[in-house]
Amino acid sequence: MAEDVINGLENMRLTTEEEEVIMISNEGRKEEIEGCSLSLIGKFLTCKPFNKRAAHNTLRQAWGLEKDIQIVEVGSNLFQFKFSREFDMDRVLRGGPWLFDNQMLLLCRWHKGMTAANVKFDSVALWVQIWGVPFDMSSPKVASEIGRCLGEVVEVEKRRSLETQNFVYAGQGGSSII
Repeated sequence: MAEDVINGLENMRLTTEEEEVIMISNEGRKEEIEGCSLSLIGKFLTCKPFNKRAAHNTLRQAWGLEKDIQIVEVGSNLFQFKFSREFDMDRVLRGGPWLFDNQMLLLCRWHKGMTAANVKFDSVALWVQIWGVPFDMSSPKVASEIGRCLGEVVEVEKRRSLETQNFVYAGQGGSSII
């Protein structure tokens, strides 16, 4: 009997008369669009279960936004981070990479039309360190050249010591700092 119901539902189609376009006014969406415009969509890069409450509390604390952020689960391992200020949203987005329990949090800005089904995470920022760089190659320009071989260089950190050179690059599917 269950198979009959499933087969019947699979064969259902709308007739031409039933296909109706429903126009939605911008007025009905205005408040939600404004709320979403200060949002990041995030996903933890993991297949294993994790404590969502602990992750939320840890991120709030790390970001210094105990009460100034709303975190809503919008899909399977998919979260919307709603900020009250654009400054905080940009700071979090640029301040990564963010980890919880050794699992990377992928983030992207919300944009109009985004759904849980069409969110794409095609890049991630990573810090990269190069150790043992010869003294004559320990410069931001050399770090940028090396970073460009990995992807798009976002930022090069000024040298702190002669032992390491750091830069940010955007690699295939990501951006990072080396």
